[in-house]
Amino acid sequence: MTLWDSIAIAVRALRVNLLRSVLTTLGIVIGVASVIILVAIGTGASSEVDRQIKALGTNMLVVFPGSMRVMGRAGGAGTDMPLSETDVAGIRDKVAGVTAVSGQIEDSAPVVRGSANWTSSISGVHAEYAAVRDWPIAAGRDLEPADVRSGARVAILGATVAKEVFPGEDPVGASIRIRNVPFQVVGVLAAKGQSVMGRDQDDLVLIPISTARLRVSGKSQIQNDRVSRIYVKVDTGADIGEVQEDIETLLRQRRKTRPGAADSFSVRNLAETMKARSEVLTTMSYLLAATSVISLIVGGIGIMNIMLVSVTERTREIGLRIAVGGRRKDIMVQFLVEAISLCLLGGLIGIAIGVSASAVIAFVADWPILVSPAVLGGALAAAAATGICFGLFPARRAAHLNPIDALRSE
Repeated sequence: MTLWDSIAIAVRALRVNLLRSVLTTLGIVIGVASVIILVAIGTGASSEVDRQIKALGTNMLVVFPGSMRVMGRAGGAGTDMPLSETDVAGIRDKVAGVTAVSGQIEDSAPVVRGSANWTSSISGVHAEYAAVRDWPIAAGRDLEPADVRSGARVAILGATVAKEVFPGEDPVGASIRIRNVPFQVVGVLAAKGQSVMGRDQDDLVLIPISTARLRVSGKSQIQNDRVSRIYVKVDTGADIGEVQEDIETLLRQRRKTRPGAADSFSVRNLAETMKARSEVLTTMSYLLAATSVISLIVGGIGIMNIMLVSVTERTREIGLRIAVGGRRKDIMVQFLVEAISLCLLGGLIGIAIGVSASAVIAFVADWPILVSPAVLGGALAAAAATGICFGLFPARRAAHLNPIDALRSE
């Protein structure tokens, strides 16, 4: 008897008891579907974190002012001595491996153009800001060093602001007002989408940092050249860890930090933080997916149980096949094919449910879900392996029945 004959017999046997066959595969269905859903969520989370890292800017460090402690209590990030323009210049001139540096101060204000009014984040930055953030200019030009030196009233709009204030129009060359100060739009940033915290990164306006101090935010009473944070672009050939240490050493010297005292600033590698988060998410997803193997094992036990029942029900059939010359090998292959077919049926149903559920989750939760062919193939292979493992014992039992006793059975 050929393999195709065994498959044909197995299909006929499953069709005779179709409802029982489908119910038997429920454990396989649940296991395969849960593996696909959990792995899809995990890989989707990893891809989203990768996208956020690219949106932040590659090889980038961010310097924040620290938290001041009063009577043992922390005043919050940014309450300690602020960063300054001289810190920006020091990092640019004295730290090896730095290719671009930009300070930033932020405020919020309405952006007005005729009857259009849109409240947005106003960021005063240096001319290298877009280069540090790997943020291309979609239209017009970037800020230039001369704009910062002269305090020029020029602005670059984020994609969201351009859409809201200039719907269907080209904003480059047009005028806007920020706190009653006229600005000329010289460029539009390419869209970046949401940040990891869910903030719309495109809802901003970039202006020269000197202009922001003079015209929008006003000078700080504590420090005239204050910056809220400093973005540092590290050369791809440099060790970002060493550059981070050099920046910390320089700022400790500039801020006269005593040995052993807490730093009044922090230097963060946001990309590394997000990569660590991605690894945790991926590990948790695969850990949860591994628990789905339990469903496959339970389903395999159900398959073995129903195959043993099938062997008992078809004892006379087995004895007759052996009596007319059927080989024990053929009997064994026949029942093993039936077990594998049951598991493959459950695997296919589980794949359909898993892919559908992943699509629903992606739509409802607005979360990226990635279902790769490798995962689908692996899930189907796991189902087939379950059929082989748990169908082998019933198949061997059927093959080794005594034909005389089998023919005498009721």
